[in-house]
Amino acid sequence: MSAHAPSIFNDVIGPVMRGASSSHCAAALRIGRMARSMMAGQIDSVLVELETTGSLATTYQSQGSEMGLVGGLLGWQLTDERLLNYGAAMEQSGIDLRTEVHSFPTNSPNIYKLTLSNQAGQHELVADSTGGGMIEIQSVDGVALSMIGDCHETLIFPKSDAGALHTRLLQDFESEQILLHADGKLIEIKSPSFLSPQTQAELRDRFEIQHWLEIEQVLPVATPPAMALPFTSCAEMLDFNANEPRELWQLGVLYEAARGGLAEEEVLERMEQIILTLQDSVRIGLAGTEFQDRILGPQSGSFEKQIASGGLLDCGMLNEMILQISAMMEVKSSMGVIVAAPTAGACGALPGVVLGAGKILGLSLREMTQAMLAAGMIGTFIATHSTFAAEKAGCQAECGAGSGMAAAALVGMAGGNLEQSLVAASMALQNMLGLICDPVAKRVEVPCLGRNVLAASNAVSCANMALAGFDAVIPLDEVIEAMDGIGKTMPCELRCTGLGGLAVTPTAMQLESDLEKKCST
Repeated sequence: MSAHAPSIFNDVIGPVMRGASSSHCAAALRIGRMARSMMAGQIDSVLVELETTGSLATTYQSQGSEMGLVGGLLGWQLTDERLLNYGAAMEQSGIDLRTEVHSFPTNSPNIYKLTLSNQAGQHELVADSTGGGMIEIQSVDGVALSMIGDCHETLIFPKSDAGALHTRLLQDFESEQILLHADGKLIEIKSPSFLSPQTQAELRDRFEIQHWLEIEQVLPVATPPAMALPFTSCAEMLDFNANEPRELWQLGVLYEAARGGLAEEEVLERMEQIILTLQDSVRIGLAGTEFQDRILGPQSGSFEKQIASGGLLDCGMLNEMILQISAMMEVKSSMGVIVAAPTAGACGALPGVVLGAGKILGLSLREMTQAMLAAGMIGTFIATHSTFAAEKAGCQAECGAGSGMAAAALVGMAGGNLEQSLVAASMALQNMLGLICDPVAKRVEVPCLGRNVLAASNAVSCANMALAGFDAVIPLDEVIEAMDGIGKTMPCELRCTGLGGLAVTPTAMQLESDLEKKCST
């Protein structure tokens, strides 16, 4: 369950990224960037420790964690083209990077333990990939804290007089969040910007400070110092909406404006840019993609030809969605730029539904933007009360979540009301409960493509049922809670480790062996 207030653009519709997996590629890159920042951009060596039974032990290279981490350590952005050749760049950097897999205490399957060194000293950072590209730094130099990258962080390790330093900071920086950890061993300052060099020098003159570390913001939407969310669950949203009825997308705009301290028009403009990025991804996918390290070659082009020639069953809108989904997934698998919505592994379902339905219905860019904001609003409830990480709750948390979000968006696109959107989301997520994550050859392709299409098909069916007045019976809040409980009882073999399900069939194991040989030559 989330310990922070999710943002549509941070947690749900995004990041805009390259790579097969947001939990692996995007999260690792953000962790790497924060680690680089902590070391003031100067890194001589990095030891990466991964826990034996966690997801990263088996998927660190195949799903792009190493690529993302290296990119972050080198200071790259999530869409940087150099990520495809990260190995050569790492060698040229002169950084000594080592990886060890062994058993150590963790509270998550996605833990990175980094020990970083340079001429100024050595620091340890423990971080968790929490799903959909989101992260949490859990400790620095053994001191427990919580940093998700939504602001600039200053970490001050005083030699003495921690209480006096803390008091001085509270007096001088009332608008910042200043936290005291481990009985004064560490003072943490969360702020929109770093303290000025002059302020740092003054504090160093007045107090004995052992380490002064600065960690940059890596998320697109900052957390304002004072934030009051209008609601955090469907039930609260319905109560909020009782006196002044709004559509789901309008509630999404209102929520995100409050969450990020943004103007409502800026929220709409940001989502419009995401729609344009998604459309670019589809165009690239349909033109054909190439990449050595993948199972499936380009297939969306042939599907498009079959639609044009009448060679498929007449499924109209659904066929258009399948086309958009497959193109998007092929771009992802070829390391092109996609939007994790809500994750990279589920990047096809929701966008494919919105773009496909938008095309068939002749909707404008602004109308598709509104549909994506409606979906994003549903996603914040999932992020608040559960997870988007397949490593923690299986594919029900990725394709299942995407299906529920897409169903709600479709109802709005068809002119339905708020209550019908929530019914559709509830039914769609109910239908996906228990869905496991068992990536074949530890790549995010099979059965991921089929499950994204399944998520879209399910969304269409549930949207129509909701529009026709069907009863979901179980409210969406309770379905999300049930999904979270199911995820906690799901065996680790079925949570993106590649150790169960389709991933251990003879054909899958042969494919994995063949890919390893192919990519090593």
